[in-house]
Amino acid sequence: MYYLDNNIKDLNRIFDQNKREGYLRLDLNENPEGLSQDFINKVLKDITPEFVAQYPETLEFTQILANYLGTDIEHLCLTNGSSEGIRQIIEAFTSVDGRIVGVTPTYAMFEVYPKMYGRKFIPVHYTEDLQMPVENIIKELTPDTQLLILLNPNNPMGNTYTVDEFNQILTSAKKNEITVLIDEAYMYFYPNTFIDYALKQEHIFVTRTFSKLFSLAGCRLGYVAGWPEGIKMVQKLCTPHNVNAFAMKFAKEIIKTPGMVDELIRLQKEGKDYLINSLKEHNYTFNAKEGNFIFIKPKTEAQNLVDRMKSEAGILIKTYSGIGSLGNCLRVTTGGINPMKRFADALYKLDV
Repeated sequence: MYYLDNNIKDLNRIFDQNKREGYLRLDLNENPEGLSQDFINKVLKDITPEFVAQYPETLEFTQILANYLGTDIEHLCLTNGSSEGIRQIIEAFTSVDGRIVGVTPTYAMFEVYPKMYGRKFIPVHYTEDLQMPVENIIKELTPDTQLLILLNPNNPMGNTYTVDEFNQILTSAKKNEITVLIDEAYMYFYPNTFIDYALKQEHIFVTRTFSKLFSLAGCRLGYVAGWPEGIKMVQKLCTPHNVNAFAMKFAKEIIKTPGMVDELIRLQKEGKDYLINSLKEHNYTFNAKEGNFIFIKPKTEAQNLVDRMKSEAGILIKTYSGIGSLGNCLRVTTGGINPMKRFADALYKLDV
């Protein structure tokens, strides 16, 4: 008898079919300028026919990454972007009808994966002033909860948790025997990481990606950090040769190049600071917390402005609805100062 899982049949997915080449891409939190062409050319000089023909080997890069993080390879699992690791944690550490608690709005896949696997996602909503009181999270941490998902910082809201707030949440999670997943896709735009908890305690995972600051979204590379037995369970769900050899090659060279990560951080901060100051000068209401993105309340209708930015200025941005007092607003990726100047000039011309 033919069979189709109803969780898949009833799952609503949106697949990006847009051609984005040639636009200034400020819609998906990528680095809009990417890595320098000189750096890319330097890395590609080492690519041989043998390199392309053979299956990717992960041990060398995993060791380089472990040294960079101050840990060992038993605490790490390489994944095809952090989204693969997130999916594997949900699959391995929750059951059908299992209860998963997470904040909303957030990265869409945190709600898609539970639906895909027949889990129950329990959303914790932000307040009208875009705050996330930890007590609102803690009250949802019941004994039948199997997984708590936190983001540090959260996309798209940009909020973070202090060490004291995180310890309050963690105490409740441990009391109720709940596995904790902390997604740190945007950690490099905000220096307070919780990865040491994942490296030193059980039932805590941190997921990270090389798509954002490291500017490798086109290569697909991420990793899960956690306690060794938990990492083994995640690895069991990996497909063979799941990590791209080009991604590991580029990531290795970024890590090994002195000062490169700091320079990428500096360029991002410079551009974001420019945009924030410019928006203030032009009397815009906005929400700019941590991460490489900003909510902006437009002076005209949001979706119409998004459409005009694409057709008249060649710039891609997104809209979000129901964002507290901002209402229907723009979500704009930040980057270096040049793309921020181009966006700001277009905004002030079209948003009238």
